[in-house]
Parts: sequence; C-alpha cells; structure tokens
Amino acid sequence: MRIGELSARTGASRRSLRYYEQQGLLASTRSPSGQRRYDDGHVQRVALIRVFLAAGMSSRTIAQLVPCMTHPDMDRARQASTAMNEERTRLSSTIDSLAAAREALDHLIEVNQKFLANVTGSSTSDGTNQLSDSPPAGRSNADRAQKASLADIFSDPPDLGLRKSAG
Repeated sequence: MRIGELSARTGASRRSLRYYEQQGLLASTRSPSGQRRYDDGHVQRVALIRVFLAAGMSSRTIAQLVPCMTHPDMDRARQASTAMNEERTRLSSTIDSLAAAREALDHLIEVNQKFLANVTGSSTSDGTNQLSDSPPAGRSNADRAQKASLADIFSDPPDLGLRKSAG
C-alpha cells in the first residue's frame, strides 16, 4: 500500500508517517518509481507508535523498541527490556500524578458546588448549581457569601501526599 492508504487506515498524517520513517520508527520499501510502499504489518506498527507517543515516550526510546519487534534477538531483547521497564516506571509515576491531580480537581469541584449552593441557595438535580439573579426571600447573596467562608469549605482538603510528616 502507498503512504496515502496507510495514512487513511491509521489516522496518522502523511507527514507523521514520513517523520516516523526519518526517526527510524517505520521502514518502507520503495517502488521502482521511488514511492514508499507498506504492508499490513505497518498498520499495527503505526498504531503502536502512536500509542507510545501519546503516552509521552520519545521517538528515541521507541526506536530502541522497534528492532525488538522487527528482528528479535537476545541482545535486542535485553536492551528493549531495560527501556520498557524504565518507561513503565515513568508511566506509572505519571499515572499517579494524574490521579492525584484528578482527586484534587474533584475536591475543588465539590468545594465550588458547595460554595455556589451556599451563595445562591439552589442546585440542579445533577449537582451543578443554578445561579439566579434574585436571592432567596429574606437573604441577600452577600449574606450567603459571608456565611460560606473559604476556611469552612476547605476544612477537609484531600490528602495529596504534599503534607510534611511530623518527625
């Protein structure tokens, strides 16, 4: 297949496919007229390259893994194993950081919803708050805002592993 078909089948742009080849991540054969030619195995390879790139792996690291996929031998397998374990450790650390950020964001969303509920006195069935132009009878929005102090709202922040241990 030609580069346009590989691009259509993988969702990778022609420019990206040329870049992958330049970086040693993808190898093509050439037709007599010099056009790049690919086979069905390249579709899987491009999908894997894109997964690794999306996960933050460098093209240099991916290039260390490609020979293990194309021409496996003992030395390549050992080198690839080291690179794969290092990347797995890096990805695990990134996942942990992202999970902590998501937890903090979830907490801030909850805090924001509580604050808005205290200020406006209303919330929708899905937990989001409906702001209104007019405050509930007998209370102004300013009164509600005074009662919804940030100290009260943040009284129980999530433990994100940032607190220093006593010791």
